[in-house]
Amino acid sequence: MRIGVLGTGNMADALATHWARAGHDVAIGGRDVTKAERLAARIGDGAQPAGLDAAAEFGEVVLAALPFGAGAEVVRELRAALAGKALIDCSNPIGPGFRLLTLGGSSAAEQLAAAAPGAQVVKAFNLCHEDVWRMAPPVFDGRPLAVPVCGDDEAALAQVRALVRDAGCRPVAGGGLDRAGLLEATAALFIGLWVGEGADVQAIAPPLAYATGPGPQESGRSAVGSST
Repeated sequence: MRIGVLGTGNMADALATHWARAGHDVAIGGRDVTKAERLAARIGDGAQPAGLDAAAEFGEVVLAALPFGAGAEVVRELRAALAGKALIDCSNPIGPGFRLLTLGGSSAAEQLAAAAPGAQVVKAFNLCHEDVWRMAPPVFDGRPLAVPVCGDDEAALAQVRALVRDAGCRPVAGGGLDRAGLLEATAALFIGLWVGEGADVQAIAPPLAYATGPGPQESGRSAVGSST
């Protein structure tokens, strides 16, 4: 698969490295050609530097590894090159105090979709720090990291699910693009708990087997225990 990357920062580095190692053709696009050249050289495995427009033209799938606020502006300039392509948004619109900057408005992913209406925007890869994505692979207690994926176009979703697997992770259906804001809000909550409180967010929810409460056998044990 040909993958164009918009941006030369940490997320571009982490994700493009997985995909280049998996055998995909990767073009790193940046306004600063020197930074693009430096990142492509660090990634290796055939990654090539390019301008933003050339990377958008090159990719069958395009990763927008851009800060919230800059993403829509860049994508708007490239909308013709992005038409018909899967456009991955991994940004988080989070401000001081871990506030969600899009509260009451369109999600960051929906803003990209509005800026490039011909593209098929998919929200993914936004729930973890870039150093988690650098793990090869991100596996915890024997379980690959699960990556929620939100989008409306099945062909684009299939491409992104494949790239999730190529990063050593497990894709999870997150619903349509209208649910991307929930992923962004989850990131704001998680980051606030991780950084602000030092809390283990994995302890927030019960295991899947207990998602709707204990089964009859466990309920019976609890009742016996509480009566003694």
